Amino acid sequence: MSTAKRLVPFGTTIFTEMTALAQKHQAVNLGQGFPDFEGPSFVKDAAVDALRTKPNQYAPLAGVPELTGAIASLWTRETGLACDPRTDVTVTAGATEAIAAAMLGLVNPGDEAILFEPYYDSYRACVAMAGGTPRFVTLRAPDFRFDEAALRAAFTDRTKLVLVNTPHNPTGRVFSRAELEQIARLCVEHDAIAITDEVYERLVFEGEHLRLATLPGMAERTLTISSLGKTFSLTGWKTGWSVGPEPLTRAVRAAHQFLTFAVATPLQRAAAVALGSPPSFYDELSATFRAKRDALCDALHTIGFRVSVPQGGYFVMADFSTLDLSRLGLAQGADDVAFCKALVERVGVAAIPPSFFYEHKAEGRTLARFAFCKRDETITEAVKRLTALR
Repeated sequence: MSTAKRLVPFGTTIFTEMTALAQKHQAVNLGQGFPDFEGPSFVKDAAVDALRTKPNQYAPLAGVPELTGAIASLWTRETGLACDPRTDVTVTAGATEAIAAAMLGLVNPGDEAILFEPYYDSYRACVAMAGGTPRFVTLRAPDFRFDEAALRAAFTDRTKLVLVNTPHNPTGRVFSRAELEQIARLCVEHDAIAITDEVYERLVFEGEHLRLATLPGMAERTLTISSLGKTFSLTGWKTGWSVGPEPLTRAVRAAHQFLTFAVATPLQRAAAVALGSPPSFYDELSATFRAKRDALCDALHTIGFRVSVPQGGYFVMADFSTLDLSRLGLAQGADDVAFCKALVERVGVAAIPPSFFYEHKAEGRTLARFAFCKRDETITEAVKRLTALR
């Protein structure tokens, strides 16, 4: 029997496996990157109102005008760049669909796409689906910065695009202005497109979130992707969007039309309400998540992990090679998969082995990714269990 074309499961199977293992052992789940608390009531109330009082039929392919207009207005207000909601904005089924649509719409077989590793698992799969060839630039622990020479070497005459994720999943790095300026110079030099995944844009604890599209020469060649889910703790709504010049948006829409065509209409209207939040909402959000980050990072450090404190996002990467792994029934030198499985089985805490986010697996073999987008009591219980490793 013939089988379907195999897309290498870049991380997908490990999430399924770790989730099942966590459920079996009733573990505290610090593995998956979604909050275990609900988003703000005013956004949910807006969805209920839209559901009851507004049409519930297909939204326009690009998105309902209320949301595309809200996205365009916010973009112009924050960047100073013009944005036409009719031609420059596309609402998608989460940022993940926006990434897939961008890859399918822009990458032809043989084109090269530069990815920073570790990467969000869908990036590698989307390049494969589009028939492109990935090239990798490694962000190495503990500070997860890239080597300038390595980045320059990754660009060739076949480079179609570079995908930049800042704040970064899974490392928590916020790319500096100098780093983004180097990426911009190389994109201009090689006439390459930049796709930026900025879903954690409101969760910055140190540094500055700088949009690549605002740098010289980049507005016309950058597609910026974001979503509602991370900022408003509504990951299940799967409401994302892309912003970019008309030629790039046209390519996204060509694929989006045949992937999902449109996103849930009432949720789009509620998303437009959410984007009208005052700056104080985002300040409070960042402060809340910073406190969660600090609580988990401090505890991991005390237990004996080498912690790379994230500058933004949902996750912390911690090196476990300094621990006495015999407490988990493991030999020193055990890899991240063995460590995370033993952590669930022996301690009752779930984390994700990040080697699945690397092309060069050895870079992640002594690391574990913990999510701190959880209730305070969840983090407290996880820390209580993790002290068994001290």
